[in-house]
Amino acid sequence: MGRKAWIRRHQIALYAVAVLAALGVGLGRPAAGTAVERFIEPVLVVLLYVTFLEVPFVRIRRAFANGRFMAAALGMNFLVVPVVAWGLTRVLPPNPAVLVGSFMVLLTPCIDYVITFTELADGDAEQVTAATPALMLVQLLLLPAYLRLFMGPQAAGIVEAGPFVEAFLTIIALPLALAWATEAVAERAAAGERWQAAMGWLPVPMLSVTLFVVVASQLPRVRSAFDQIAAVVPVYVAFLVVMPLLARVAAGAVGLDVGESRALVFTSVTRNSLVVLPLALALPAGYELAPAVVVTQTLVELSGMVVLTRAVPAWLVPSAPTPLFDAVRGD
Repeated sequence: MGRKAWIRRHQIALYAVAVLAALGVGLGRPAAGTAVERFIEPVLVVLLYVTFLEVPFVRIRRAFANGRFMAAALGMNFLVVPVVAWGLTRVLPPNPAVLVGSFMVLLTPCIDYVITFTELADGDAEQVTAATPALMLVQLLLLPAYLRLFMGPQAAGIVEAGPFVEAFLTIIALPLALAWATEAVAERAAAGERWQAAMGWLPVPMLSVTLFVVVASQLPRVRSAFDQIAAVVPVYVAFLVVMPLLARVAAGAVGLDVGESRALVFTSVTRNSLVVLPLALALPAGYELAPAVVVTQTLVELSGMVVLTRAVPAWLVPSAPTPLFDAVRGD
């Protein structure tokens, strides 16, 4: 087994090591969190650049032609998820910071490590990659509207369009454009091809670095306010249970194949915590708990992914459709 294959095979363990190391830094030297926090956006840009390089641009263009998957992904994330999020958060205390943090993370679909987890479950990662720009743009437009709907105009007003536009341009558009440019150069020059091959080693290490930076920088917030944010943990766990089941039913209803169905499950359940965190950090005074609420979702979700990357291909969307899957599809 080559080194790259070994890294991919053991990536969950590598992520666990990164989180454990971050826990050690966050608990042992909480003052270091401020210094580490400044690296969140740069490592996100590099992470998404090397992630976008994983799927060739020509295949992404073909994936855009799959209207059924795109419609299903948009429908699950922006019609079904808001209903589920609203219902689950009814049990939370009426703390605006906790509610804003919960809604910010639950209402925004993941656009980074969802690709990795889809690949781990043998899902169609190309479809997820193709959907990433649309998912980011739509959440940019709809999150303020959903916050206004769920929390009222005063709370919704704290989220301005400017930071979202900046996040889209810096964290999504820039690495996507660089990835496309890299692929174009690689098709024409040997040096570009070697560069692209070298970047192929980085998705797993960069996600590990990102997790370390996020957890180490934000753990002091979580630790100091755990008694106030503990209520969100059952909500996040319930989300991890409910959304895969709903996504499976939706995949069968629109007739997606096995790979597309697994991709729909992961894009419906994984949330945009890493990208939303800089926005939560920019919230005004009085909302200091919101970043801790976002990071708590990251920790819960990563634990859930250990289960889902195995349960989805083994049970929820197996290679050989189950009778329930056939029944939903009408076969």
